[in-house]
Amino acid sequence: MNKIVFSVFVDNTSGVLSRVAGLFSRRGFNIDSLTVSETERSIYSRMTIVSHGDDSVFDQIVKQLAKLEDVKEVKVLHPDSSVTRELILVKLKAAAVERQAIIATADIFRAKIVDVSNESLTVELTGNQTKIEAFLSLLGKDKIIEMVRTGVTGLERGSEARGEMWDD
Repeated sequence: MNKIVFSVFVDNTSGVLSRVAGLFSRRGFNIDSLTVSETERSIYSRMTIVSHGDDSVFDQIVKQLAKLEDVKEVKVLHPDSSVTRELILVKLKAAAVERQAIIATADIFRAKIVDVSNESLTVELTGNQTKIEAFLSLLGKDKIIEMVRTGVTGLERGSEARGEMWDD
């Protein structure tokens, strides 16, 4: 099964998120990651949706999304022609003797220490999913107290603008 990242431009109105998520649910497609935010034009939002499946599943998702009234444009963000990032905050067990090793690992990954207590450190890391998974793997699951991930967000590379809807 392959992973795919969709960039979906929608009207910024109530209920859009529910309709798009409902489409995935009704068709039995899983959403691995979902981020939504207003664009530079407040009447539109961008949804970045990560899912998995084979090519026929991807084709169906694109066709079904395009049928929704609120959806203005659907693009697939291919890894070789887009930039994707995710943010993670992870709270780690960190006794005084362990801190330097955790800080050194964070430095290697260009992560930031954003909170320190007597028993823990909270680290912020931004990057692609491979970088984040490598960081978490080096830390080890036994050190993680809790974590939160934003989900993937992304843009196509280059200077080309979106479709015609952005010309008005």
